[in-house]
Amino acid sequence: MSRLLRASVFLLVAACGGNYSAPSRLDDACAIVSQRPDYLRAMRRTEARWGVPVAIQMATIYQESKFIGNARTPHRYALGVIPMGRSSSAYGYSQALDGTWDDYVAATGRWSARRDRIDDATDFMGWYMDQSASRLGIPKTDAQNQYLAYHEGRTGFSRGSHLKKGWLMGVSGQVAQRAVLYDTQLQFCRG
Repeated sequence: MSRLLRASVFLLVAACGGNYSAPSRLDDACAIVSQRPDYLRAMRRTEARWGVPVAIQMATIYQESKFIGNARTPHRYALGVIPMGRSSSAYGYSQALDGTWDDYVAATGRWSARRDRIDDATDFMGWYMDQSASRLGIPKTDAQNQYLAYHEGRTGFSRGSHLKKGWLMGVSGQVAQRAVLYDTQLQFCRG
């Protein structure tokens, strides 16, 4: 294949498909933002608009999609072989469900927003967590409870559905720890 043809195919795939792969060192916030500076720009805009700290956004995205832009839930199978669809409609960096994403688009008027674009995914998270702060009284700096409301939905959180899920309480604690780690690391990043 000629160089020109290969370059054309690469550009076409890059333009249409995007780069959805995760950064290489997910335990290092500085490495993440160094490798993907557009992530930090998007998260700073979200923090300025919605008041949700960058580190909490990063920790939530880590937990939800491991920074994979086109992440989806796994397929379900009947009898181990018959495909039955996906376990939910969660998609993208934020793993937003179809209905919740539609609510966000309608509330913000961002009709061209997409879940697989970091700018839109972080803005969605900021919007959602801002709503959780105003409706449920969860501080935007409370990574653990913001994550629980994000995962369970505000109605589920207000009903205490998370309290019956020990595994989820453990996960939310990990999100809170990762937010502290990322926050500390971000303070010492160069640039």
